[in-house]
Amino acid sequence: MALMDEDEHAVPELWRPKFEEIAAAFAAGDFQLCKTRVCGVDPVDRDTADLIAASVAAYGARLTSLHGATWDRSVYRWMGSYWHVLVDLSTDGEPVSDLTLHARVYEADCSRLKIDSVYVP
Repeated sequence: MALMDEDEHAVPELWRPKFEEIAAAFAAGDFQLCKTRVCGVDPVDRDTADLIAASVAAYGARLTSLHGATWDRSVYRWMGSYWHVLVDLSTDGEPVSDLTLHARVYEADCSRLKIDSVYVP
């Protein structure tokens, strides 16, 4: 269950499959999620998708499916009206990279999610 406090917490097990789907789509170059429909994820607009693609290109490594070690560092925090989630992405050279997916989860069951960005914090 997602907590509504000011602390950082590990990403709930319930949410992880959705982030794994998003990461797999990104690894395939589908930054706007046009080819891969992920249930409950708000559409990614062209500008956001272009910024994500640019961040990934600047990082200089190819994205891959999420490695299990991702969940050792990925966190969420309640922000008053949504949970801000940071998921460290995996690359062909790093099981857990510094490249981080930033998203908002609006429902505790992760039935509504908005992707904000991907970058190195």
